[in-house]
This record gives sequence, structure tokens and C-alpha cells, in this order.
Amino acid sequence: MKQVLNKLYLLLLLPLLMVSCVKDVNPTDAITTATVTQSYTGMLDALNGAYALFKDHEVFAGSTDLNNMYLRQYFECSDFASDDIVCGQTTTDPLYYSFSLDHTTTQTNTRYFWYISYKIINDVNTIINAMNGSSNLNAASQQLLGECYFLRAFAHFGLVKFFAKPYTQAPDGAGVILRTSVDDPAQKARSTVREVYQSIIADATKGASLMNASRGVMYGTKEAAWALLSRTYLYEGNNDSTAYYATEVINSGKFSLTTAATFPAMFANATTASETIFCIAFTALDDYGKSGSIASMLYSDGNSGWGEEYASQSLRDTMSAHPEDVRWSYIVPDTSNGQLQYKNGIPKYYITKFSFQNGSPTLSSPIIFRLAEMYLNRAEAEAKAGHTQAALDDVDIIRKNRGLQNSLYNDQLPNGKTALGIVLKERRIELAFEGQRTFDVYRNNLSMNRTYWGYHLPGLQESDIDLSKQPTGYSNMIIQPSDPRTIYYIPIDEIQTNPLCTQNP
Repeated sequence: MKQVLNKLYLLLLLPLLMVSCVKDVNPTDAITTATVTQSYTGMLDALNGAYALFKDHEVFAGSTDLNNMYLRQYFECSDFASDDIVCGQTTTDPLYYSFSLDHTTTQTNTRYFWYISYKIINDVNTIINAMNGSSNLNAASQQLLGECYFLRAFAHFGLVKFFAKPYTQAPDGAGVILRTSVDDPAQKARSTVREVYQSIIADATKGASLMNASRGVMYGTKEAAWALLSRTYLYEGNNDSTAYYATEVINSGKFSLTTAATFPAMFANATTASETIFCIAFTALDDYGKSGSIASMLYSDGNSGWGEEYASQSLRDTMSAHPEDVRWSYIVPDTSNGQLQYKNGIPKYYITKFSFQNGSPTLSSPIIFRLAEMYLNRAEAEAKAGHTQAALDDVDIIRKNRGLQNSLYNDQLPNGKTALGIVLKERRIELAFEGQRTFDVYRNNLSMNRTYWGYHLPGLQESDIDLSKQPTGYSNMIIQPSDPRTIYYIPIDEIQTNPLCTQNP
């Protein structure tokens, strides 16, 4: 009876909650045309404010939640639904929806991600509107305008990945709402996936043409726009354009692969790392500690974080043939007196790609684009185009710099292997925990195999776990690319205030 009353109470309360957050659905409060002058200083301040939205805690639905941060939701909604990270317990934190695939229209993480993405888009639209009224923009102002187009493309790309089926599955299916003007009506229908991709590509291309006065890797640059284009075309299945833009970045001469010696320190020093093309720069003032940081979910030194999500058995098995691989440096077993520790029966292998900037276990400047991805984007495109030798050459370039110089393919395809399979395996290891695995699997129409012990398995009890065997009889072990749960519901805020917006099945 109590559960029935609670549900009734929530149903009665929901409309009142929605009234309080209606103004949040169309985020227009941060930047207005009146506050963005056509001066360089005004544009700079406004644009830097848009960048800050990737890491700030914004008021949402009338309150501020330290767990609400664009990047935190970006990584958890992608990686926690993958086969790279395992959950060590059930939890009421919305991140658990990604592990369990038991999505709802009211889960806070996707609601906030939708909200803050459109807030970023609205802010840069306002700047674009103000700047496009200027004539004869100098190089510095053109750079800022280009960054706006880049950010708009990036934000739309994040949305279409989470809330729409991959382009390779349903190019004419429902995408997301395109907002490319300050004059867009609040009530607007979803564009198709194809239309969203076309807009992303157009914005990134325009941004690249304008950005010729780089402000550094923590801001949009011509090369960052090329990197976005390479990734977008890869997800679209356009091999030629994927390879073209990857090569543009590689041949720019501005980046170099980290080596086996320098790779282990790259993520803690993202803003100065030789591979970094674009990152979101955090400072000591942005160190959110145990509450709110990305690292707090994945690592703990005993006090610094919750450390309840770990590198999965599946990923560790994939890497097991090469203990000399320096990419192991970001997978750290939690030991006490030389003994591996467990949480509710799950071995604790911490993930440290989001830790140790300035020595802090909870501080990092997450890398969004880096050079290794460009080699792997090109390798995948080459493999799909039938250029096996070129694909293996690009993979070997990565392996040479990861301590695997004695385990190169040397243009020889191993028996029983495909070039694409080799590229995707290398991609999984190299880009682990960087928000790409789920998209890599489903856009290639592959199944996600999560047949390992973890609390993504419905009803799992610690007493059920036998690490000497694989689990059997549970749902959520093999996720087919056609499964509707591979994407998230459009948040209830949008559905209730915008009758033109259709819901995902």
C-alpha cells in the first residue's frame, strides 16, 4: 500500500516539478544578445562561459546537484553501458541505469545531459547571431566564431549519439532536435539522423575554415574540428572522408604520439601532452573531490572517491596476452598486503585515466580528441575499404608506442582474423574509458558481450558469484545492436513541453 501511495504522490507532484523546470528546458539565461557585444572582449567572455558549461554544476530543476556535470554524464552514459567497466554493486545513483539498461524518461543524468547540451548550443547560437552582424572580423574574432560552430557541432553530436540510433542503422530515423538559430521555436520536431549529421558536418567544416588563431588545446581549433569531422564521418560510415580528415590532423605536424615512456603520464598532463588535440581543462579550483568528479566513480585512495566501478573482466581478458602493454598503467588493482580486494564479490581494478593531475586523485582535464584516435579512425576506414596493409600499418604505429614493438602485425593478417576485427580490438584497448566503446560496437552492428560477473546482471547476489566460471542464465549479458535499450529515452522535460518531439520506443 505504501508503494502505491508513493507512486500516486509522485504522479501528482510531477506536473508541479515540470512547471518549475519549464524555463530550464530552453536555456537562455546565461547569454543574451544584449550581453554579447560585438567587441572581442564581450565575445571572448561569452564563449569562455560556454566552455565552462562542460565542467560546471548548473542549477537544474530548481537545485544544484554536484553529480550533474556534462562530462560526468557523457562518460558514464557511454562507458557504463559498455563491456569495459563493471559495477560493483546496485545503487540508486542514476549511473546505474546505464549498467542495467533499465532506462526511464525521468532519470536525472540524461535529463541533465539533454538540458546542458542545449544550453551550450543556445549560448553559442547567441554569440553566432551577434558576431554574424559584424563585418570584417579580424583573425582573432574569426577564431572565436569558428569555435562557436565547433562547439555547436560537438554538442549536437553528443546528443544524437545518446538519443538516436546509429547512422549506420537508421539514417532516416528520428534524430534529435536541431537548434541552429536563436529564432528556433521552442516547440520543434526531431530532425532525422541524416539531417543532424549533415548539420554537424556543416558546422565543423565552417568552424575549421574560420579557426586560424589557435588559443590552445583547451579550446576549439582547426585540428579539433578536423578530428570531429573524422569521428563523425567514421560513425556515418564514410570511409574516404574519415581517412581524409584523420590524415589532415596527422599531417598537421602539431601533434605526436606519446611513447611507452610518456603514455602513462599523458592523461594527468592532458593540457601539455603531445597527443592532445582538444581537452576540457580543469584547474585545482575545479577539483570536485569525492562528490562530483569523474574520478570519484572509478578510483579511490581510501578517501578520495567512491571507487565502485572497475575495469571489467572482459577488457582485462582482451589485454591479457601482453602484460608489457603500457596501457595497463591505467588499470590499477586495489591490493592490501599483496592481496587483491573485492567489492561484493567483484575484483577491484581501479581506472585512473581521470586522476592525478597535480597529484590529485580526483582531478584531470578529460581528453576529447587525441592523435591516437586519428590513426585508429583511419585504420578502421582503411580496413572497411579493403586496404588491409594500410590498416595494419596504422595499428602498428600505435603498438610501437605502447611497448609492443615485438608484437607488430608487420602487414601480416593473422589466420582467422579480419583487418576490421584487429582495428576494433586495438581501438577498444587504446580508447578504453574514453566514451567511445558503446558507439564503436553498435555503429558496426555488433553485439555487446557482457558475459562476466557484475551487478549489471539482474538479481545478482554476491553468493552467486563464482569467478572461476562465466555467469549463465542472466539477461543483460548479450545486447544486440537492434535492442532499443542501446539508446536513451528523450527526457520527460522535453516530451511534456514540446508536443512535436516524439519519444524513443
